[in-house]
Amino acid sequence: MDNFLELVRRRYSVRRYSSQPVEQEKLDYVLECARLAPSAVNFQPWRFVVVKSAERRAALCSCYKREWLAEAPLYIVVCADRTQSWKRGCDGHDHADIDAAIAAEHICLAAADCGLGTCWVCNFDVEKCTEALGLSEGIYPVAIVPVGYAADSPTDKKRKPLSEVAYEL
Repeated sequence: MDNFLELVRRRYSVRRYSSQPVEQEKLDYVLECARLAPSAVNFQPWRFVVVKSAERRAALCSCYKREWLAEAPLYIVVCADRTQSWKRGCDGHDHADIDAAIAAEHICLAAADCGLGTCWVCNFDVEKCTEALGLSEGIYPVAIVPVGYAADSPTDKKRKPLSEVAYEL
């Protein structure tokens, strides 16, 4: 890896996957990077459900019916455990989603570092997903991240200019 900015530029939302399986060493690397993500008060309220079996993959794909999603050889479902998350004292704001999102992005960047592709999937049937994965009470899915080798090419990233999103006081 040249530098972090190059890695960020290289990562994109993959929507076509090859059938090539993901090596266990690469999966382990990605999961370790997610495990080391920061969280509010270091509570680490995430759970990573790795979905590989054909039966569970099909059940998961029924939660978000897109052909390209079914092509991925595996999924990491990033879940948050509200019973383990930090709640801000002044207003009770639960940081479970924020912590899970940080870990999910670590997954995406670590995968890109390994030459793998990913895509954030947040628009899915949460209840169906919870049932398909047999998640315990208090644990809920935040993002489905398909992981595999890309069979498409990145398009130009459409981002607002820095002058529209950052300012000094």
